Amino acid sequence: MTIANLEKRLGSGVKRAAKTWFSPHMAAASRAVAERIPLVDLVLEVRDARIPLSSEYDQLRNFPSSSKRIIVLNKMDLANRLEIKEWMRYFEQQNCISFGVNSHNKDNIKECLKFLQAQVKGVKKIDHSSYTATIMLVGIPNVGKSALANSLHQIGRISAAEKGKLKRATVSPIPGETRDISSLKIGSHPNVYVLDTPGILPLTFLMLRSIKDCLVGEKELAQYFLSILNRSDEYKKWEKLSTEENEISTIDQRVGCLGSSELDSRQKRQYPTDHTQDFVVREVRRVLFETISSFPGSLEKEKDLSRLIETQFTALREAFRVASESGEDVENKVAAKLLNLYRTGRLGHYTLDSVPRNIQ
Repeated sequence: MTIANLEKRLGSGVKRAAKTWFSPHMAAASRAVAERIPLVDLVLEVRDARIPLSSEYDQLRNFPSSSKRIIVLNKMDLANRLEIKEWMRYFEQQNCISFGVNSHNKDNIKECLKFLQAQVKGVKKIDHSSYTATIMLVGIPNVGKSALANSLHQIGRISAAEKGKLKRATVSPIPGETRDISSLKIGSHPNVYVLDTPGILPLTFLMLRSIKDCLVGEKELAQYFLSILNRSDEYKKWEKLSTEENEISTIDQRVGCLGSSELDSRQKRQYPTDHTQDFVVREVRRVLFETISSFPGSLEKEKDLSRLIETQFTALREAFRVASESGEDVENKVAAKLLNLYRTGRLGHYTLDSVPRNIQ
């Protein structure tokens, strides 16, 4: 299958997903969010830093650029840092305030909290601390709105030395888990509350698991990821793994000389079928580097690129220790493991959207 056909097939999957995925609760949430936008002090449009344009929230497209709207690029730890800096400059040119964040980094959340408190004071234009401000988080599914709300709530309460049980917004890798608008306190003096809202719904969404893989197919998504990796420079970082392979072979020979009890003890600490273990990830990186760097064809030609991807699937089957039985099930297992490593940042950092070049 050529990359063009693959993209067309994935695009059809997105359309099918949109028809089945925009559920009644999502329609109701859309109306509720629209009604509250004029009433809150700040609107944080949470986007995925890997797709800063594709994860745009449709309901805010006609929202005027002002100090009330802030674009938050979440999951910065999974994106390409250099490209994100370009995106931040682009948003600045569009008169949009933006801020990059990793919801799971406490220091980063503290910076974000200070930034938001300063923005609230700027909007309110009041010096005293007796007022209450509300910030609403909006965005498409699975950009990390609830994780961000929880982190701001936790750090905000600790900073204010407040006691009592922490509230938590529902966080799940399954899109659509947040179904109601919930309120979490993130600051005192002034009191600041954040409203976590349900996600309301392109090809790149599937790559990041914003909607279910089964609506398109994990194999197709994995092929698409490999087409991105093969034409990027990320694999070049793994060059040393290829030279280390000879050293590993020498070590394996030494291990073969060990007593059976000592060898069993070492092997018990490794689980070859667990693709998240470091030694498996290193092997996957090495295989990807060697298949790309030794490929004789042109990656600009679709047929050559497709041929390389087929070669990689075969090599990855061994790297992931997937049984060599025939059938679609084997390739789907390889695809699922590969996508998981990509989505957790183990296979490099990518920003899938390109910055528009028509803006000076």
